[in-house]
Amino acid sequence: MDTSKSRRGFIKIMGIGALVTATSSFAARRTTKTVTLTDEQKDTLFFIFQEEKVARDVYITLGKLYPEESTFASIQLSEQEHILSAQVLCERYGVDTSDVNLSLEDDFIGQFELHVMQELYNQCIELGQVSLLEALKVGRLIEVTDIDDLERAAEGMPSDVVNTFENLKNGSLNHLAAFEAAISRES
Repeated sequence: MDTSKSRRGFIKIMGIGALVTATSSFAARRTTKTVTLTDEQKDTLFFIFQEEKVARDVYITLGKLYPEESTFASIQLSEQEHILSAQVLCERYGVDTSDVNLSLEDDFIGQFELHVMQELYNQCIELGQVSLLEALKVGRLIEVTDIDDLERAAEGMPSDVVNTFENLKNGSLNHLAAFEAAISRES
């Protein structure tokens, strides 16, 4: 057995191991860096969190009203993921969401901590009860609003928040396309 080849193989493996360890250690230091948000930025995180709940709850309610339209059912599942993504950010930055009940039980659908979100939910349901077409237009309006709000909310935020908001925005763009297609079918 050629010991120089074995030694080179061993050194190569150890070098790769050291590189992986160093890279992991560097990445860990980078990701554990504490960033402090201003109170305004924390309020923005909570607002986005609640806005995602509005979307989900409106789609649940309108989906029950118009069970023949599958767009509401499929998008409400995605909105649940959006809520969870926003909740992770809130937890990471010390924004209390404990008073927000995310239960899917009827008693908690459409219940909001922020007055403006309660009003938004109520208005969306009122408009959506007019007809299926109006309900789909409500969905379109929610997604357009979400996209605009996410773009504004990302300004000045740390990169992890910006990345999450970008992912949420991409989801909202997909939802918008789904509502546009459903509106075209219904018109």
